[in-house]
Amino acid sequence: MNVRGRLIGFDQPRVMGILNVTPDSFYADSRAQTDDEIAQRARRLMAEGADIIDIGACSTRPGSAPVGQDEEMKRLRSALGIVRRELPEAIISVDTFRSDVARMCVEELGADMINDVGAPADVNPPHPMSRQHARQMASLGVPYVLMSSASCLRDMLLGFAADVQLLRDMGARDIIVDPGFGFGKTLAQNYQLMGELEKLRVLQLPLLVGISRKSMIYRLFESTPDEALNGTTVLNTIALMKGASILRVHDVRPAAEAIRIVSELHHN
Repeated sequence: MNVRGRLIGFDQPRVMGILNVTPDSFYADSRAQTDDEIAQRARRLMAEGADIIDIGACSTRPGSAPVGQDEEMKRLRSALGIVRRELPEAIISVDTFRSDVARMCVEELGADMINDVGAPADVNPPHPMSRQHARQMASLGVPYVLMSSASCLRDMLLGFAADVQLLRDMGARDIIVDPGFGFGKTLAQNYQLMGELEKLRVLQLPLLVGISRKSMIYRLFESTPDEALNGTTVLNTIALMKGASILRVHDVRPAAEAIRIVSELHHN
């Protein structure tokens, strides 16, 4: 993918570290509220091997009420400024579902990519992307993560094919697909999708997998997000072996180690 003139390859998978500037994200250790906490979290992510820092300012956990657009923008203005100052070479992604927020982050604050979590989880199969939204996202000229809330592989592939074609028609170039684990899917459907994940490679696009500490892990064991690191690493390893290009995680070092191990397997 082309990140403001810098070419980033996926010959080896990448790690996207999560930095949440929200008070209510489901995993507390990913939250950073004060300027010092944001700076420390960003430095830690990079030190442990993150290739991308994904900043979110509006929680999308199940049952949460999204903050207003103005508050989301306020949080992101502060956070992006801090991360860019502390880590000027970092690739910064913004996790949002709002077109105006995405535009502000790219055009005013220098965000390098958009992680769009806007697929409606309560509609299945999901509605196709609107032409207006596709045009707005394509016009930003940065890598774009397209997420699906479809609950089965067939609907997901059909939805991705249509939305990717629309984005291409609008001029988008670097598109990454995210199957949206935890969005619009039951526990069983999440695991069925993981079992078929390699079939998404037919799209010939980089694949982002975000299962870090999610309920598909801790509900299975009747535990909590705090106890879900081992399950996260197991599923991340499976995802890598099925073709994942980017792991979106709270815990960077275990993900980086999984990538190193799977890469060794493939090279021998």
